[in-house]
Amino acid sequence: MQTDHEREQPGRDQPHSATPFPIPARIPVFPLPNVVLFPRTYLPLHIFEPRYRDMVSDAAMNGQCIGMVLLKDGWETDYYGHPPVFATGCVGRLASVQRLADGRSNILLQGLERFTIEREWHDKAYREATIALTVRNTETSLDPAVRRRLFAILESYLLSRDDAPTWQEFFREEISDEIFVNTLSTYLECTPLEKQFLLEADSLYQQARRLSDLIEFMMHDRSGAKGWG
Repeated sequence: MQTDHEREQPGRDQPHSATPFPIPARIPVFPLPNVVLFPRTYLPLHIFEPRYRDMVSDAAMNGQCIGMVLLKDGWETDYYGHPPVFATGCVGRLASVQRLADGRSNILLQGLERFTIEREWHDKAYREATIALTVRNTETSLDPAVRRRLFAILESYLLSRDDAPTWQEFFREEISDEIFVNTLSTYLECTPLEKQFLLEADSLYQQARRLSDLIEFMMHDRSGAKGWG
């Protein structure tokens, strides 16, 4: 189990197809304790466990989709079994697969849509699930007042950091609100449980409000945002 998503930089441009990608009703599920995938974002992962090598091979041949879910607390006692996961996750499309000589691989997932697990299947080495997509309504932009508040809070937060230039891409006007909110949710330095809370928001508006509240909390607690579990 290993992820490389920390190496990616916010604001990275990626092609996004306007054509909906077909998502199977039953997909492989990849549970991790520290990663939450958001729609319209990209996630690089390094795959080395034998069961997840099989998962990637099967997904590459059937459907091209993998469901990313967050493991619940206590997963360590049953990691190689079927530890409980949060029911809400995000479908990732295999945008690329780089196979290595020793059987490992580097993959890039493109976040498509959120889903809810309806039933789990354990007849393979890895977990599968029957899912129901939880697509939000057609809302893809924020109320101008909500957008201004989020940008103002983020700008205040960045003034206290040394990596503000890295985040300047967020302030490009041509970036859509949906991509902005999901990318910020991905790269903000908060806990996996807080990211899960953001993913489970019922609307883009609610996710943006939760982001604003979280950033304010982080500014008041420089030791790290905690307590949203």
